Amino acid sequence: MTTFTRIGDGDKPSIFTTASQPIADIDPFLYGGFAEHMGRCIYGGIYDPKNINGLVDKNGFRTDVIDAMKELQVPIVRYPGGNFTATYRWLDGVGPKEQRPKRVEVAWKGVETNHFGTDEFMKWCDLVGAEPYLALNMGTGTLEEALAWLEYCNLDTDTHYANLRKQNGHEKPYGVKYWALGNEVWAPWQVEQSSKEDYAKKAYQWGKALKLLDPNIKLVLCGKDGHSDWDRYVLQECLKITDLHSIHIYTFDMEHYPNVTSPKSAERAIEITAALIDLARTEVDYETFPRFVTKPKTAHRPKISFDEWNIWNPIRAPGDKGAEEKYDVSDMLAVALWLNVFVRQAKHIGMATIAQSVNVIAPLMTTEQGIIRQTTYWPLLLFSKYMRGQSLAVHVRSPTYTGRTSPEWLESTMDIPMLDVSAALSDDDYLNLAVVNLSDCESVETSLPLIEGSVQVFTVGGNKNDIRDTNSWGSTKVVITESEWCESGRFVFEKHSFTLLRWKVTPSRPNLDLSLTSLKASREIAAAVVNSLHARSE
Repeated sequence: MTTFTRIGDGDKPSIFTTASQPIADIDPFLYGGFAEHMGRCIYGGIYDPKNINGLVDKNGFRTDVIDAMKELQVPIVRYPGGNFTATYRWLDGVGPKEQRPKRVEVAWKGVETNHFGTDEFMKWCDLVGAEPYLALNMGTGTLEEALAWLEYCNLDTDTHYANLRKQNGHEKPYGVKYWALGNEVWAPWQVEQSSKEDYAKKAYQWGKALKLLDPNIKLVLCGKDGHSDWDRYVLQECLKITDLHSIHIYTFDMEHYPNVTSPKSAERAIEITAALIDLARTEVDYETFPRFVTKPKTAHRPKISFDEWNIWNPIRAPGDKGAEEKYDVSDMLAVALWLNVFVRQAKHIGMATIAQSVNVIAPLMTTEQGIIRQTTYWPLLLFSKYMRGQSLAVHVRSPTYTGRTSPEWLESTMDIPMLDVSAALSDDDYLNLAVVNLSDCESVETSLPLIEGSVQVFTVGGNKNDIRDTNSWGSTKVVITESEWCESGRFVFEKHSFTLLRWKVTPSRPNLDLSLTSLKASREIAAAVVNSLHARSE
């Protein structure tokens, strides 16, 4: 966790962390992707067989997109939606392409050719190096269709749908592990919206049947925003068949500070969801009257799948127009803060998939000539490359933001430091410190832990950029700047910047006496306090 002390304008900020204070493992699935049949995500993004510039392979897949996804080390990709899922007939998307039917697509008001379907997605995931994660149609779909899709993907039996896969040229099962029980079934924009009672009953029956067919799969329950009565109810009714509980939140604001601070609302949502999961795991022991104590109902504890998250202004980028956002430096900082939230809350997060990966509210945009890495691509790259291993405890002393927030309740619910921080100890014994300076006008000189040796510095945004700078084809204004810092004491975090610092630490020794470890940690804490007091006196 990150603890925080609010300071005044005349005081000196400081950040303290140490490799000896891990709080949770960071699940690699935190850096997942999402591909929906929406706008140009699939057709013209992932799959572009008519590209005239030689940017596709023999499968029709964009090679520049594959290269970027590999660069991001995307571990898992959610498919085929999204709202698209609610009317998707998976059988339309298998077999010879010339025989696949075109369908009216009602979620995003288009026509679906079905030229890209299950087998193409599995091939693409294999090339990218990502696990497939499939979402089931719980709108117009049936349990029979869901079981058939599971058989097609996972079974090696002499049965109809397993044989259909083999007939289509795929002898071995795909072994799809993760399956979502619908998408946003609670929402009024869904083709078949359900009440929480109806959904919970249906999800439990589907989950039971799917696990009878393949006991090795992991099921993702359809939650809402993490702090609704829907989440509470469906968890209580479906905990037994749930491996992950899905929540979705998008944030945005036209003004910089409400925009960049809005992902803090997701941190509160994660904390509440974790509490609702624990509530579903307990029951009241009425025999203890009048105390009414609770007792554990099960040791099974699902984690959270944050399988739709991002910055999205639906007025600026309407969904039925393709949702092609053009992200600036403020949006980049918001994405970095989103990722800080996930690392800080690593104890509760089992998966997070940015919505979406290509063209649709995405860090990557394609043109006929090539690919654009948007401003938001760079923090995602730095996090996916370095913020792995174990999440570390951090203490931050910083001024706070106290103005208007989006949502409105955020400012009155929690402190919002002007320096937003997370830390990770990677497997190669590097301590990685991720810092977002929210200020659009002031750089911040900050005391850091005692560091031996040089520090690698990666900066995005900052003094060289305007807060509204964007990247476009032929004009890349926002990139990663690399440098080295060999000083000690205070580091300057530039205005409106995301900075990742990383330095080598002494490898942990499992057999080291606990008292020595505690002594070392105490000395580090004492040194940090001395540094902080020294900074305050100047």
